[in-house]
Amino acid sequence: MALTAHFSCLPDTAELAPRWQALEGASDASFFLGWTWTGSWLESYGVRPDLLTVTDGEGKDVALALIGHAMQPRLLGRCATLSLNQSGDPAADRPYVEYNGLLTATGREGRAAQAFHAALLRRADWRALRLSGIAPDSPLLSLPLRRATRLDRSPVYQVDLDAVRAAAGDYLSLLSANTRSQIRRAIKDHGGMPNIAAAQSAPEAESWLEDMRVLNEGRHADNAWADPAFRRFVAILVERGRVTGEVELLRFTDDGGTVGLLVNFIHRGQAMNYQSAFAAPRTPKDKPGLLCHAAAVAHYADRDLGLYSLLAGKDRYKQSLATREEALEWWQIERFSPRLEAEALLRRLAKRPASA
Repeated sequence: MALTAHFSCLPDTAELAPRWQALEGASDASFFLGWTWTGSWLESYGVRPDLLTVTDGEGKDVALALIGHAMQPRLLGRCATLSLNQSGDPAADRPYVEYNGLLTATGREGRAAQAFHAALLRRADWRALRLSGIAPDSPLLSLPLRRATRLDRSPVYQVDLDAVRAAAGDYLSLLSANTRSQIRRAIKDHGGMPNIAAAQSAPEAESWLEDMRVLNEGRHADNAWADPAFRRFVAILVERGRVTGEVELLRFTDDGGTVGLLVNFIHRGQAMNYQSAFAAPRTPKDKPGLLCHAAAVAHYADRDLGLYSLLAGKDRYKQSLATREEALEWWQIERFSPRLEAEALLRRLAKRPASA
């Protein structure tokens, strides 16, 4: 049965939510394509992307996605750019999407991508398409246009919890000698592994998220927690996910008080660390971050989950904690435009990457 794709204005969330959730229940899609993430983003940032709908011959939803439209800066001036499940506004896209794609009924991914491609070719108001955080084998990359450029590739470091259980729970035995030493030193500095508690109410979650904001203050050059809109997004996400069981806000404590906090997603047998905040080290060689993640690994291994993912990022600590990895990619796809052709020529002459 042929599939048809079309773009429309975004309906009210009260109308969109049941459609999205129904399709989510028939899909193998990632947490980042589910309604908990998507609805939280729409509510907190007030963005109004277009809605992509792919339907079968009976008019039933086979795939859904949000398509942002923005004039984005380029080397030779601004360019009409579409963004998959993003708005195109850097401020509103601070909650980076990962494992991106179309929310698609299981088994229909390839044909839904083809229908999406056909709808894109019929649409005349764009010259570039951004695909952020997609799998390297995504069917979306088969779009037959002028140029496809990979802007970035990031590892996704993970801990195989089946391997932890096979090692009788001895996670440290799976790590390098240096990482084992650092975590054991942290365990000693804190008088053992920290206690773990999950936020049980909205007021408790609100208080703990404020603690995360304070602990992250001044720690990073580009601190998302300094942005009120991002904090609002995380608060909505945590509360929605706490109720559905898809998000855990964990606090790690010892006799000295808070060691750290983690916001983790729980989805299809995996735990994924999305945000973190840690207390100052107790000693010059203390590693509260490594200690909290090691405690989280034990916490989720005991719950029979399959993976503990640190999500995309090239941070050294993620690599140190991981026992396996995969990758996500960021792509820019272009249709023909004289200005983009001139830009591509200039970049080749200057040997300048498209991401610059």
